[in-house]
Amino acid sequence: MKMHLAELNVGRLLAPTDDPRVADFMANLDRVNGLGKRMPGFVWMMEGSGEPGQGNTAAKIGGDPQFVSNLTVWEDVDSLETFVWKTVHKQFYDRRAEWFEVLGKMHFVMWWVPAGHQPTLAEALEKLAHKQEHGDSDAAFGWSYLKDANAWKTHGCAQVAAE
Repeated sequence: MKMHLAELNVGRLLAPTDDPRVADFMANLDRVNGLGKRMPGFVWMMEGSGEPGQGNTAAKIGGDPQFVSNLTVWEDVDSLETFVWKTVHKQFYDRRAEWFEVLGKMHFVMWWVPAGHQPTLAEALEKLAHKQEHGDSDAAFGWSYLKDANAWKTHGCAQVAAE
């Protein structure tokens, strides 16, 4: 059975989505998400409200409007790595401290899904909780668990942030 790579990235904005402090981030969501959707190896992305400039910010976690998530599926590790570390996405990743709180626990997880499967946010949050509780495993993991993943090591991602 062909497997694809799912990933969830969770963050809590420093301010509400309409606040000037996060305006640059919000203004570029459609651009960065649109680029991701056009990348070779992109399979699927959880969509938000559909409103321009809102990205997936409609998918609130725990009812908190400042908790936002990005849930995507990719054909393979290389495709996701290329998007994350070798496109304009990296510039926004590098600026994340301008817009997001530093979370005290893991906020990123990946796992393999059967080709054609579109994970739900609930499923993804379960994977994140599994990784937080058990660490890297075949069920849920970070970049360092993937033998084929190397770009995160050379593109300025600290081990703690990459996991």
